[in-house]
Amino acid sequence: MTTRGARTAAATALLLVLAGCARPGADGADGGPSSASPYGPDDLVLQLSWTGGFVTPEMLAGRLPLVSVYGDGRVISEGPVIAIHPAPALPNLQVREIGGSAVQDLVDRALEAGVGDTTDLGTPPVADLPSTRFTVSTGLETIQREVYALTVPEDQQSGLTEEQLAARAELRAFADELTGLSYETTQPYEFTTLAALVMPYTPPEEEELAQPDVPWPGPALPGEPFEPALGLSCVVAAGEDASAVRTAARAANALTPWVAPDGVRWSLTFRPMLPHETGCADLRTG
Repeated sequence: MTTRGARTAAATALLLVLAGCARPGADGADGGPSSASPYGPDDLVLQLSWTGGFVTPEMLAGRLPLVSVYGDGRVISEGPVIAIHPAPALPNLQVREIGGSAVQDLVDRALEAGVGDTTDLGTPPVADLPSTRFTVSTGLETIQREVYALTVPEDQQSGLTEEQLAARAELRAFADELTGLSYETTQPYEFTTLAALVMPYTPPEEEELAQPDVPWPGPALPGEPFEPALGLSCVVAAGEDASAVRTAARAANALTPWVAPDGVRWSLTFRPMLPHETGCADLRTG
């Protein structure tokens, strides 16, 4: 049996075992996840994200996954972003519902598309592009597969074999499926914890882009060292601090200078924490 087939069969076998067990909350009579589900409501089941690429350290750490699917059927992704400069300070994260059975269908599709395979996918002859990372939990294990430059056109993939091209095409089709999921309802993702990547403030070169100072209402800046050699720190706001920062950030933008109580000005890149994340360490994935 192939690696792909073995993993699919194992995941199916696990679900059959769990079908006789009652787990509160997954599409059952109580309105949560189905009793056969191996996942808790906040368990990350499937994620599509970019890693690496030619971007600044704060952008790399603050980059949001393209799609995150949770055990209770929530799907979190970034919604449309208004085309203005400077951009809003907070990303437009949206949450949708697909239901517990659809979550398992996506896991099966991920395995069928080759996320669990280990065959070489080759490296297109292009530089400084991100890799696409697939993360999937089968209930038995969590699998990650990264594919460099998955989105480049086929005419830029010279030197790859037909098998490599075919495998890449299957993974790219699954990535398109994930990012193209349709939903009946969409609402803003109301985060309860928020990280901020902190750098010393540098005024914009264009004088007309200068922004008014905003007092920082959260925990002490600059927070804990994140990339000390680059002067990058990280701070996390939770509870009432997160509410205060959210209110202030909604009236700010990406170039806003945030002023600490000691008068020092800082540049902040905001990164809402997803349900399975708790702090700065969770940003060290890109």
